[in-house]
Amino acid sequence: RDRPDGSPDGIADLYLEGTDQHRGWFHSSMLQACGTIGRAPYRGVLTHGFTLDAKGNKMSKSLGNTVAPEKVVKQYGADILRLWVAQSDYTADLRIGDEILKGVADSYRRLRNTMRFMLGALSAFSEADRVEPAEMPELERWVLHRLAELDHKVREGYAAFDFQGVFSALFQFCTVELSAFYFDIRKDALYCDGAQDVRRRAARTVLDALFHRLATWFAPMLPFTMEDVWLARFPGEESSVHLQDFPHTPGDWLDEELAARWARIRRVRRVVTAALEVQRRDKVIGASLEAAPVVHVEDEALADLLREVDFADVCITSDVTVSTDPVPPEAFRLPEVAGIGVVFEPAEGAKCLRCWKIRPDVGAHAHPGVCGRCDTVLSAVGV
Repeated sequence: RDRPDGSPDGIADLYLEGTDQHRGWFHSSMLQACGTIGRAPYRGVLTHGFTLDAKGNKMSKSLGNTVAPEKVVKQYGADILRLWVAQSDYTADLRIGDEILKGVADSYRRLRNTMRFMLGALSAFSEADRVEPAEMPELERWVLHRLAELDHKVREGYAAFDFQGVFSALFQFCTVELSAFYFDIRKDALYCDGAQDVRRRAARTVLDALFHRLATWFAPMLPFTMEDVWLARFPGEESSVHLQDFPHTPGDWLDEELAARWARIRRVRRVVTAALEVQRRDKVIGASLEAAPVVHVEDEALADLLREVDFADVCITSDVTVSTDPVPPEAFRLPEVAGIGVVFEPAEGAKCLRCWKIRPDVGAHAHPGVCGRCDTVLSAVGV
């Protein structure tokens, strides 16, 4: 009540302290308030454990095992310290040390790379480039589905002060589903498709949706980093990610049927990726684009599903053949993915100098050394 931004009734939204205050400040405040105003002086209490060293010992100057926050900030930056808190289960005692902070710094670097990729891919993006979800390829609509799922989890997590749950969900999404899957697949479209190609425009539309949500979702945990990211795209004295609300995420982005389809596609992709890794390890190929594997699928419906999408793009190969013939004995398998076998075959043709895919038609177009897709794009821009 004594501050302009205080609550009219003088009740605190949150009391925040360590477990030693259960019979201290929390308790004494409650006793006093119950006697004077007839209720607790707070609407909520958040209690956390104590900070211990990396081995779980109590910090002591005499033992020389203290970790000074200012030293961590000077060495790593303030956002690394915040990220350590966000990654930790504060309901128990928290450990901190050099190796733990190095792990946090690695997580931070991976998140920063995710944001950097989006900033680069969204250069000069405008409303004219936007594509409606109904016109998008399935892969883009799957990403929108995941955003709709995460939106619910993030809002619930922050409301419950479950920072670890929010961070874990977002970090898993950024590293496993974006960087190692979606970004990896769509690099070809972003780099090599024509500027007006629907697939490229759809990918950039999804990246814009990702950017706005990830920047605002991470902002409470990484305020300095997300401010830098936001200002890199939206510069200006009045611009700030901290003036943005979490974007509204349409409920119709949720598509459980589509999610189930792509869960099956990704399981098959795992087998193909593992099979190609064997060839790479044995020095048979240097990159997945040198391959044109034959994927044997026992399930006819699953085979039809794989043929409905550009499965070669999904696997980042120059070509792929989906077959329902019996799986040959020499085929590569993964025990945990039954009914799938992969036989390696080299891609036929020459390497396109622009997209690096190996195509039979390379060299048969007006622009020497490129495939048909790249020749069309080059002609469209007047090269």
